Amino acid sequence: MKKKKEAKPVALVGLMGSGKTETARALARDLGASVADLDAMLEAVEGLSVAELFARSGEAWFRARESELLAQAVASGVRVIATGGGVVLDEARRRLLREACDTVWLEVSPAEAARRVAGSPGSRPLLAGGAPEERLSALLAERSALYAEVAAHRVFTDGRTPREVAALVREWLASRK
Repeated sequence: MKKKKEAKPVALVGLMGSGKTETARALARDLGASVADLDAMLEAVEGLSVAELFARSGEAWFRARESELLAQAVASGVRVIATGGGVVLDEARRRLLREACDTVWLEVSPAEAARRVAGSPGSRPLLAGGAPEERLSALLAERSALYAEVAAHRVFTDGRTPREVAALVREWLASRK
């Protein structure tokens, strides 16, 4: 009798405003599974918001902690992981996402992402110092090849709710069995 292969965690990557957090929650609910949101985990551990952590400790510190939390989430057996938008900036994190996770790129246009994050500009430190859509376009140009490198699947999220996106991810997972 064959031993059932353990399912890899589903890691959602993409630009801020792509819907990673809400899609992860919806997907975890649908799968009856656990979820880890790396930004929320870091905020809970440190007692400060992402914006406050960036201001106090800098992006390099933030990315190092993000690496630790991603490794912990993967090792913990959690089934769904919502990553931060910059998780792909480090080669070791990209390797972990490629090898240990079923990674899905939630692709969003800069215009849609700007619309989605418009209500929380102060909580988005990388949007400081420019028009949100322009900053998001620059971030996407910097990161799109990295998202593509780690992604086993891609879902376009413009015009879709997190539940609809989660359903598309579930369909993809089911097609791989």
